[in-house]
Amino acid sequence: MRDKCGIVGIYSADKNINVASQIYYALYALQHRGQESAGISTFDGDEMRTHRGMGLVCDVFDPEKLAELRGSVGIGHVRYSTTGKSRIENSQPFWSEFQGGRIAIAHNGDIINSMELRAELEDEGHSFISTTDSEVICHLLSREYDKNPNMVGAIKRVSEQLIGSYSLVVLLNDDLYVVRDPVGIKPLAFARKGPVQMVASETVAFDVIGAEHVRDVQPGEILHLNRGNSHWVANAPDTRRAHCMFEYVYFARPDSVIDGRNVYRVRLNIGEALYREHPADADVVVPVPDSSIPAAIGYSRISGIPYGEGLIKNRYVGRTFIMPTQEERETAVKLKMNPIRSELEGKRIVLVDDSIVRGTTSRALIDIISDAGAEEIHLRIGCPPIKSQCYYGIAMATKRELIASDRDVEEIRKIIGVDSLGYLSIESLVECIGIKKGFLCTGCLDGDYPTPLPRNIREYESVRSCL
Repeated sequence: MRDKCGIVGIYSADKNINVASQIYYALYALQHRGQESAGISTFDGDEMRTHRGMGLVCDVFDPEKLAELRGSVGIGHVRYSTTGKSRIENSQPFWSEFQGGRIAIAHNGDIINSMELRAELEDEGHSFISTTDSEVICHLLSREYDKNPNMVGAIKRVSEQLIGSYSLVVLLNDDLYVVRDPVGIKPLAFARKGPVQMVASETVAFDVIGAEHVRDVQPGEILHLNRGNSHWVANAPDTRRAHCMFEYVYFARPDSVIDGRNVYRVRLNIGEALYREHPADADVVVPVPDSSIPAAIGYSRISGIPYGEGLIKNRYVGRTFIMPTQEERETAVKLKMNPIRSELEGKRIVLVDDSIVRGTTSRALIDIISDAGAEEIHLRIGCPPIKSQCYYGIAMATKRELIASDRDVEEIRKIIGVDSLGYLSIESLVECIGIKKGFLCTGCLDGDYPTPLPRNIREYESVRSCL
């Protein structure tokens, strides 16, 4: 799976503070959300400056480049490609000139109707440098602002046109606007540190610069950060809420707090619930590092089965789902995970993982553990079977590639090659997170999507995959 992105926005009431370095460290803390490209835009009162590049945050920026990004207000972005291929033209922030100055935008999410909106804008004469839905939002905001130079009003009109997920930071000269979609699929939080006001995709970005987490940005809310701090709610209070359940299962760092829920605690709960639903007679509980470690600890604590590290992760290898061919993905698994034979040989293993998507990575991992001499392997998965595609910013696979889309648990067990296989139920997942099901997005699990979908889904998938 590929997840969305990470965004940061910082406004300082002290004009002597240059925020670029704080944005840099915040993006570093969000590096797990995107490793393809990074970028920062700042405004110094006269000029907006942007620097973007491919690779990790530390590769894109150096002290000289950060020194050039002067200004007391700015935004930042780290990217994984969900719409638009991995290339410099698709890196963010995007910017656009208009009669009132310059606008820059960074976006986390996926706009389902972006192709239709793009075609409409092109018919009006707008030119695009990228293939992303994020640039579509940038042009929409510029268009609406040109019609009526009030950014809150422009954001409202644009939000009425968008279908999908979006958390946005918008830099309009020296004003910073923050937007979360009415459904609240993507996380976004607000913090303060003295004269500095800050928003970010996860609270870990606040910790690294010593800012205090104040609250979450509410679904449908617009924050205007400048000399004052005002807000405006874009949607009626009865709009459905649907926070992404995968933030808790996999994507967010365990030391983050997402919509009031401690991610580490949720994953401990998942491990405990896995044991209650799928106990096993085994010698050791082993996590697939890193995201499954808290769940494995929870399973071990409640079961009394010792916790052990049977796999060592090579943290200098990118996530295996970015490899284009099946052979490369399988090779990448071996490069990324190496067994500790002494901890696995002759033992009955409970292997805890967060999810199974295609199943190919799981099969390769099971082969590694089997070759290390494990006597039995009991696989426990911290979320229910993924049966449908995500349209909101997780590029997991097409429906036909999902191993659980048309197979039951026993068929999947045989394909992967384990002695037993247990998935967490949807009911238990909801209980572990502590948010009612009607307030979670579980579309990839049960097809219950919180927004309308394109009329021709297959055509939509085909076109998007070629962008």
